[in-house]
Amino acid sequence: MSAQDFIGKWKFVEAENFEEYLKELGVGLMARKAAVNLKPTLEITNEGDVWHFNANSSLKNKDVSFKLGEEFEGTSSDGRAFKSVVVFENGKFVQTQKKIKDSDKESSIVRSIENGKLIVTFKSGSVVARRIYVRE
Repeated sequence: MSAQDFIGKWKFVEAENFEEYLKELGVGLMARKAAVNLKPTLEITNEGDVWHFNANSSLKNKDVSFKLGEEFEGTSSDGRAFKSVVVFENGKFVQTQKKIKDSDKESSIVRSIENGKLIVTFKSGSVVARRIYVRE
């Protein structure tokens, strides 16, 4: 699996344990409920060294742009600031989010393709969640 295999549009089909993951991160009830009900389309593009992961939904659009292996600052959908690095290893995009504020929690996000589906696995503490997408 190469990084290029991820390029394209992906439609959300199901989630597992996502609300528990958001709760672990300290996301408030209203924001959690809104996030759990979103069914975003992901668009993954690449321009030279820069990758773009765009999540578009009826409520909110989120764009994450980065260069592999370079730390960048980002903001989660609920407003938490973090430092992040994305690497491509063993056929997967592996993102680590390091907290900036002591009260926040760190997490990891792994994007892989399994049986033609894009699997996004979130982990914080002992909580693991998955969001699954199919190619549009």
